[in-house]
Amino acid sequence: MSMQRTSPPFRADHVGSLLRPAALKEARARNAKGEISAAALRAAEDRAVEDIIRKQEEVGLQSISDGELRRSWWHLDFLWGLDGVERHVMDTGIAFAAVTTRNEGVRVAGKLGFSGHPMLEHFKFLKAHTSRTPKMTIPAPSALYGRPVPTPIDKSIYPTLDKFFEDLGQAYKTAVRAFADAGCRYIQLDEVFIAMLCDPKYRAQMKDRGDDPDYLGAVYGDLINMAMADIPADMTVTMHLCRGNYKSTFMGAGGYDAMQEVLFDRIKVHGYFMEYDTERAGGFEPLRRLQKGRFAVLGLVTTKTGALESKDAIKRRIEEAAKYAPLDQLCLSPQCGFASTEEGNILAEEQQWAKLKMIVEVAREVWG
Repeated sequence: MSMQRTSPPFRADHVGSLLRPAALKEARARNAKGEISAAALRAAEDRAVEDIIRKQEEVGLQSISDGELRRSWWHLDFLWGLDGVERHVMDTGIAFAAVTTRNEGVRVAGKLGFSGHPMLEHFKFLKAHTSRTPKMTIPAPSALYGRPVPTPIDKSIYPTLDKFFEDLGQAYKTAVRAFADAGCRYIQLDEVFIAMLCDPKYRAQMKDRGDDPDYLGAVYGDLINMAMADIPADMTVTMHLCRGNYKSTFMGAGGYDAMQEVLFDRIKVHGYFMEYDTERAGGFEPLRRLQKGRFAVLGLVTTKTGALESKDAIKRRIEEAAKYAPLDQLCLSPQCGFASTEEGNILAEEQQWAKLKMIVEVAREVWG
């Protein structure tokens, strides 16, 4: 009996971002120095995206992304395009396990809203160049508020957080609908900060700055529901859970148990991409709460190193997960993207493709 899927999430799926090819990195650097025009950079991006679409199809993936090749960050480029949000240079970057990020961020300087976005065109380009399912990834709404260094918010516009979160949810609802109207039927909200709320250290950081972690978890969940409040009936919305991914390092640790009620009972997404490549993500027990008709995409293959996992080891972990949720509700993917920021993780492009190809093969062997 085949249990392959013809709609997303697919048995072999992936989170979205891919390593930036050398030619594209060079074009971006030259554009930054003023050596080539924005149009020339766009042409280089178009070529790189077409190439990466073909490669995803060749390894057998059904969901096709543009690799986020036109972005610098998994989240900031999207947030900068919202009404009321400005680019902001922070005093320092965000601290990861062994490295600090570039010091770019966001500032809320006006009323939040969505009145169009360059990424709508990025999606249309992707859709026009593949016959498979084009997948759009955007940061979850919490990305505007949840970073450890607080987001500056103009108090004359938002003296309290209630209206801020309400406008943020509305902006996302409009955004997701705009992608749907552009032909998108598979969108993923990248949710780092609910996963981070599983980390005692991060919870303490939030308390120290005057926020209540449990309140934030519930609000972030409600924002995701608001983001999908106006979707067409045939649209799939998934969320990706991650504890940080920057140059192969991480930001947080802790099992999903702390947030399992918000994740599985409160949030209405159709599927969850769950980081499960190290013990930092805890055990599979929270999968017991996975509701009927929803899917957990197990991120058992790491994008942080190039070494290829053994198929048998991956199959054993899928079997272990199937003790807590039906095999029919499980899928397989890498634990994160390969390049959450343009710097990318520390592995070679051929290692990236080998991992994706292996995921496709394992899914075929496990699900028929």
